[in-house]
Amino acid sequence: MAFETYLIYLAAVAVFFATPPDTSQLLIISNSVRYGLRKSAYTIAGDLSANCLQMTGAAFGLAAIIATSATAFSVIKWLGVAYLIYIGIQLFRSRDDVNDVDANQSGQAFRLYRQGFVTSMANPFSVVFFGALFPQFIDPALAILPQLLILGVTYLIVDGAILLLWGWLGVRAASALKRHSFGLINKICGALMIAAAALLGSKDFQTR
Repeated sequence: MAFETYLIYLAAVAVFFATPPDTSQLLIISNSVRYGLRKSAYTIAGDLSANCLQMTGAAFGLAAIIATSATAFSVIKWLGVAYLIYIGIQLFRSRDDVNDVDANQSGQAFRLYRQGFVTSMANPFSVVFFGALFPQFIDPALAILPQLLILGVTYLIVDGAILLLWGWLGVRAASALKRHSFGLINKICGALMIAAAALLGSKDFQTR
């Protein structure tokens, strides 16, 4: 891959993330406030694991299957919408008392990982996104797999850094707002999560 092409790809990914927080980022903010930035790393790991599967699916043609099957796409989309609404309600209804954070520690790491994984997988547009993005930067005259690895690893690094940044900003905001921040930030993230799910559900899809 030409270095100039890689720089253009890096710029494109950076522009993609230069937007208001999406559902995964809202979840990171909430978990960072509730459990701390260190524990929210499990949620980030879940999100990035889902991205790996989505990239693999895109590379092996899953994007084409989804893009030509309205039924398959709709099933995945509405299951995702339902899950995001569920997470949003849980965040909105979370207790304001920070003392309940350490309750029920058993399996907490897995739960945080699962939240990140399922929230990311709940968006079927991600597979189509990767399926549309990667071919724009691949030189067919060169070996395909190394190029896919470079593009994929780069995306994961940028995504992970952005998620950490949102988590850190959430913790900083919580510190600035003091004792009232815990419930407030969770309610804001929960409401935005539900709104994002509604927007996801409202997106029209047409087969080619």
